[in-house]
Amino acid sequence: MSALPRHVSPARLPEVRWLRSSYSTGANNCVETARPSAGPWAGLVAVRDSKDPAGPALLFSPASWTRFADRIDRL
Repeated sequence: MSALPRHVSPARLPEVRWLRSSYSTGANNCVETARPSAGPWAGLVAVRDSKDPAGPALLFSPASWTRFADRIDRL
């Protein structure tokens, strides 16, 4: 697999459905995730700051995102 970009503009992720954790409060102080189903990032996990939805999204492989989330959960 080729190297992934560190971030991508939300304009390049059209029509993705962003999801917020059920643990989130209404204060917009969390991250949102999406799974692009089409285009060059199909199958990856996109992550963005809920306070800046027009800002960049980070891209992870599903396995990398799972490892990251598992490690955070242990903190």
